[in-house]
Amino acid sequence: MLKGVNAKIAGTGSFAPSKILTNYDLEKMVDTSDEWIVSRSGIRERRIAENGTCSSDLSLEASRIALEEAGLEPDQLDLIIVGTVTPDYLLPSTACILQDKLKAKNAAVMDVAAACSGFLYGLSIASAFIAVGQHKNVLVIGVETLSKITNWDDRNTCVLFGDGAGAAVVSATTEDRGILGTYLSGDGSLANLLHIPVGGGKVPLTKENFDLRQHYISMQGNEVFKSAVRAMESSAKRIINQVGLSSEEVDLLIPHQANIRIIEALAKRLKVPMDKVYVNIDRYGNTSAASVPIALDEARKTGVIKEGSNTVLVAFGAGFTWGSAVIKW
Repeated sequence: MLKGVNAKIAGTGSFAPSKILTNYDLEKMVDTSDEWIVSRSGIRERRIAENGTCSSDLSLEASRIALEEAGLEPDQLDLIIVGTVTPDYLLPSTACILQDKLKAKNAAVMDVAAACSGFLYGLSIASAFIAVGQHKNVLVIGVETLSKITNWDDRNTCVLFGDGAGAAVVSATTEDRGILGTYLSGDGSLANLLHIPVGGGKVPLTKENFDLRQHYISMQGNEVFKSAVRAMESSAKRIINQVGLSSEEVDLLIPHQANIRIIEALAKRLKVPMDKVYVNIDRYGNTSAASVPIALDEARKTGVIKEGSNTVLVAFGAGFTWGSAVIKW
């Protein structure tokens, strides 16, 4: 590690499609109700990408905002990391497509497939590259177009997901602030609880399994709920202790926006009052890898995050994967 070099968030940006799908709209599509959805998830509406709009398109808009705030041109980027489970293509990476759209000709590119933890995985990778002096400016994006892999006939899952993108420019600094630490972990033994059964190398997509709608998200909700609360609690406590903070010194908690009941249970276990927890799930639903960076950008732009404050980010996703970070502003 380079002595005295830290990684900081130099700029953030977020973008969501203009099309809004409300719970009342869903009442006309499946056997559900606004009351049922809100009481079980906290979601009132979500954004849906138009046909032909893909993850690189949403990423481009969020990235331009983040770069402008950071005062950087695209050709000053050393690396682009895109966290997503809804890439434009299986090959090449969405980061490659985004690099071309941005004209970030000097940047290395990679995708990270860590589901809802994708942005935090990318943030940790960016911080590590900067700490060892390999890169100075890294663009990290969390983006999803989950509407394209959602079974709109399954009332248990279609009410949950939305589309969007969040981006952060991570830059080297010698100031005594920035990303104080990150923590990542996972448990692949529980992969079958939240997955897409077909379409990969193990079970290629066929007309038969396509007709059975097995190329969409499949989730065992109750088991995922319990695992999510435990993992995010453990992850958040670990990073808070790792950087030498107490729960009282956490000024803002930004958790993955998957379910309001998960968020409330997590806050209670961490002894962080809900007025210190950023929540926007009611307006976006679960946007997977985009969830944390969209919330982070909103918290910054609305003044919720103050100079010198300590912000804890934590997420949990399919895999299972989970991660956390502490940022001092």
